[in-house]
Amino acid sequence: MWYFYVDFSKYILVMEKIIIGRGPEKAKLDQLLQSNEAEFLALYGRRRVGKTFLIRQYLKDHLVFDLSGSKDGGTEQQLENFFAEYLLRTEGKAERTTPSSWQKAFFYLATYLKKLPLTQSKYVIFLDEMPWMDTPKSGFVSALEFFWNQYVSRMDHVLLIACGSASSWIRKKLIKARGGLYNRVTSRLKLRAFNLHETELYLQNKGINLNHYELIELYMVMGGIPFYLKAVERGRSLPQLIDEICFNPQGALVEEYGQLYHSLFRNAEWHVTIVEQLAAHPQGMTRQALTQSTKLSEGNLSRTLEELIECDFIIVLDPLFNKKKEAIYKLIDLYSLFYHKFIRANQGTGKRTWEQLSKSSSYQAWSGYAFENIALLHLPQIKAALGISGVFTRHNSWKFKGNDELPGTQIDMIIDRADRVIHLCEAKFTQENYIMTAATAGQMRQRRMIFKQVSKTKKLVFGTLLSTYPAIKNQHYLSEIDNEVTMDKLFLPDPE
Repeated sequence: MWYFYVDFSKYILVMEKIIIGRGPEKAKLDQLLQSNEAEFLALYGRRRVGKTFLIRQYLKDHLVFDLSGSKDGGTEQQLENFFAEYLLRTEGKAERTTPSSWQKAFFYLATYLKKLPLTQSKYVIFLDEMPWMDTPKSGFVSALEFFWNQYVSRMDHVLLIACGSASSWIRKKLIKARGGLYNRVTSRLKLRAFNLHETELYLQNKGINLNHYELIELYMVMGGIPFYLKAVERGRSLPQLIDEICFNPQGALVEEYGQLYHSLFRNAEWHVTIVEQLAAHPQGMTRQALTQSTKLSEGNLSRTLEELIECDFIIVLDPLFNKKKEAIYKLIDLYSLFYHKFIRANQGTGKRTWEQLSKSSSYQAWSGYAFENIALLHLPQIKAALGISGVFTRHNSWKFKGNDELPGTQIDMIIDRADRVIHLCEAKFTQENYIMTAATAGQMRQRRMIFKQVSKTKKLVFGTLLSTYPAIKNQHYLSEIDNEVTMDKLFLPDPE
């Protein structure tokens, strides 16, 4: 009798390298590979979102040079790293001395490219974490400028990919460059976190099958960041997973916050200050309130807010009718919110930490805000569920401070449709079917009345419920709710 041994560990390793989702991104890369001109792609996105994995996995057969910048490394170290990769690619048959400058390093690279045989498909040069290569007084950007203008722009068989997590650097130094790199980037690609659909696919690929409610809870903790999701192991309950990842002293996300902003931004203390203020005000803050609480100058505040928005840590909800200065800034990075609410004060507290925290009143308040943030991140799915994917919409907030006649109120999520309809959205995160009470119905009725009276809108105003499980259709629900979107609809893929 013959016995056959199968090494499943190798199979699992291969499975882990499958690229989940990223359909539009792969289509863009295919388009660049098929171009008959030299291409310069700027790839950017939040730390840990999977930029490096996408390029190294999807374009592995095209890569002829792959260099990653070293955080806090000086110019000498960056050039030594460059030369090490150069020696590997040329097998030591070309230059034998470390380049003394970036100008010389790129000359090495240009010479190497010229010696490669012409093929029908493109060669890919991947410069990862490029902002880290741009050390003070290194001359990196001017050397890159000359490298592209003098050499690569004439090589129709080359795709140059500049990548970085510091999105603001990519936009300022490359996409919006005013010097010799002005208008040189031929394509740009921003990689975003997984949505719920992609998160479910990713975990299923790892053999982890959580129901939609559990996936929502997990998403509240870490968002759709692939590197974070990588820490999720099969064979654990959700409370066990969150305990091990977030509260165990060796957990993957216990110390992540301390590195997250400092690895992306110079003067990261400003970014952390703003994030801490927004974490303490989950409904969001106006610019004026942020100025007063952070004490940052107008210039520093503007620059820091722009960088946080660019990296998808915060969003801006413009007021529906009010002046622009009433715009609401919200922290939308789910991990940062969870860190400030729970991890920061409970690190290393031992097993069953989350089991206890998830029963607290603070959990109830936090989960409501977190679910609303998830809804904001899945507006395409909500529009599809409402049957309005093809309708132009704006997504806003609305706040009324109150007067002698009417009390103040705030609506955090509004969908304003071009076909003369406005949805006032109410998010409810519950473990069971939601039951609307007379008190809640009264609050919604009053809010809608105040909105109509103050805004003087001529549009139809719909009350729209965003819920986990279908709500009980009692008299209070029927009197106030015109549309309902349950959590299952949030797991739909992005509409094409």
